[in-house]
Amino acid sequence: MDYGMIGKREKAKRYAEEQNRFLLNKFDVTFHGDNNNHHVTFDEGEFNCDCEFFITHKRCAHTMALEIKFQGLLPEAVES
Repeated sequence: MDYGMIGKREKAKRYAEEQNRFLLNKFDVTFHGDNNNHHVTFDEGEFNCDCEFFITHKRCAHTMALEIKFQGLLPEAVES
């Protein structure tokens, strides 16, 4: 590995530890639930999940787990 890459790896490690550098705008996840897999997306500050509970409540265990997992990385309106 060349010296330039060594410096970049060190910088990447430092960046990865500084959570305030990241803000997730959009993602698409397959969530392995207890009974089934679920398709969860996050786009423009809103979650969407294909489970029945989400359809009626606009929030579910899958989206709440992701809110907890990515706390501090999502726009504040979603975290509330």
